[in-house]
Formats: sequence, structure tokens, C-alpha cells
Amino acid sequence: MANSKVSRFCWQNLQVEPAPDFPDPQLLRDEMVQETIYERVFGNSVTFRPPRRYQVRVLKELIARIEASIEDWDQHGISDNLTFALSSLLSNPLPSEADAAQQRDYVTYHLSLLERQPTPSSVPPRIHLLESRSLISAAGTTGLRTWEAALHLGQCLCVEPSLVKNKRVLELGAGTGYLSMLCAKYLDSSHVIASDGSDEVVNHLSDSFFLNGLQGSPRVSAMQLRWGHALVGTPLEEMEGGGLDTVLGADITYDVSVIPALAATLDGLTRRFPGLSVLIAATERNRATFESFLAVCANRGFAVSHESCPVPPRSKQHGPFYSDESPIHICKLNM
Repeated sequence: MANSKVSRFCWQNLQVEPAPDFPDPQLLRDEMVQETIYERVFGNSVTFRPPRRYQVRVLKELIARIEASIEDWDQHGISDNLTFALSSLLSNPLPSEADAAQQRDYVTYHLSLLERQPTPSSVPPRIHLLESRSLISAAGTTGLRTWEAALHLGQCLCVEPSLVKNKRVLELGAGTGYLSMLCAKYLDSSHVIASDGSDEVVNHLSDSFFLNGLQGSPRVSAMQLRWGHALVGTPLEEMEGGGLDTVLGADITYDVSVIPALAATLDGLTRRFPGLSVLIAATERNRATFESFLAVCANRGFAVSHESCPVPPRSKQHGPFYSDESPIHICKLNM
């Protein structure tokens, strides 16, 4: 249990969680626990570090909590490595909050459901991405961060990997490419196409490929795909009728105005590729928007079924971490 709490805190930090769950005082005062946290989050061996402002905030609170937990200073103390890490971070001016909000920073997602599976490497299963945590970028896209529905659909796929294993997969509205990286790197998809309508987002997908060891891999590629437009002139046009097996989409139904174009694209894909499986993860932030998505799909002739994959309580999550406050529907569309 102690190791679980420490690991949870470390993975939350690498995921840049706004309010990580600090271990209990009796753990924090332990020298080995402090060194473990240092090595896994702040040490020199950490390649993909969270943003500096975030590290400073967490380290200040961590050291304050350690100090408050110590009853006998002859027996316990504060790690020199942690205090040195904080002083090093503070030795250079931090970016302003406005500048930091527009920067792309490393975020690491721990794939806890794959942790016990045998792997050829001792490296924990994880996905590294560069994200902008500002909700909308200067270019007007929301695709520079990973949203809850992608994380949840990823967990559902980890439970039922047969949905994408040995399948040719297209991700719509890929954004950071989280689902595409998961399918290509860990779930044995034969090929994954990460698509998005934003030039900026598509250009950044090469970073995701590189960070996850998929640069130049035949297992994954990126393309621009604008919903509502014909497939003519895209790589999808050149595929044979059986060249695509599964379509994935997460948090792509948030705007009523884009739903008709999305449904038109799904219609075109299912007609081009008979037998295509379509899975859409939709966070229900607004019931009317979700019902609009269902209605438009019905008008296009889709039968929508709801897959059973409940969002786990946040207290039970071990990575990735995401909100349990709003329902996330996993919808399967059949023509």
C-alpha cells in the first residue's frame, strides 16, 4: 500500500495533475520515500520533465509537508536532493503564467492496466506527449492537449484490446495522438492513421511519434482529414475496400456545429469500407449536445449502441488520471 501511494503521487506529477495526492505524513518523513520521489520525478534520470512552474509549486508543498510530518529531527530530515532540486529550479527566472500557458510541455501517462502484462522491457508502459494545457491555442484548436474521453477510451481498449489488435485503425480528431500511440505501441494494431482537421495539430503529431519511439515506424502515420469533405485526394481514397477496420474518436462531439460534418465523414467511411467498426467516446458536458450527436447519427442511418465501460472513481485510478465528474459514453456505430 505504501509503495502504491508513492507511485500514484509520482505518476500524477509526471502527468502534470493540478492537485496530486501527496503520500501520508508517516511516509513522507521516510528517507527512502523521499529519495524515491526525487529519483522518479525530479532526478537527473527523468528525461521528460513537467513544466518548471509546476515542479516548483509541487516541490514547495512537498517540502513543507515533509517538514510538518517530522516529529524527531534527530531521526528524520528533509532530503538534500529535494531541497537542491528546488533551489536549482529557482536559480533561473520562471516564465510568466501567460507565457507558460502557451508553451507545450512534456506530459507522461502511465498505463496502469498494462503494467502486469509481460513486456520485453522493464520500462513501465507509458505514453509521452507534448501538450499545451491552455484550452484553446492561438490558432483556435483544442487539439494540443489530451482530453478525458481519449484517456477513458484508451482504458477501455486496454481491457478489450481485440477491438484494435491486428486491425487497421483510423483516429478522427487525433489531437495529441494519445489513442494512436496507444494502439500502435502497445495494443498491436497493424497500422494506425492519426488524423485531424488542423494543420498545426497534424504537424505536431511527428513529435508524438518521436517521443514514443515510433518515428519512421510503418505502424503509424498522420494525415489531415477535414470532416464533411470527400475522401477524394486523401490516402483513404487509395485504400482497397478492406483497407480499414476500425475508426476511433474521442471528445469530438463537443460542438453541435461540427456534428453534421462529422456524421457525414463517418457515413462516407462506412460506405467506403464495409464492415467498418466505429467507436466514439463522448464526454457528456452538455446533455443537449450529446443528444444532438445521437439524433444526427440516427438521421444518417446509424444504429448507436452504448458499450459498458464505466469511468472508475478518481480515488481508484492508478494512471492515467482523469475526471470522474461527467459521464463518458462509449458509443458503437453500425450502419
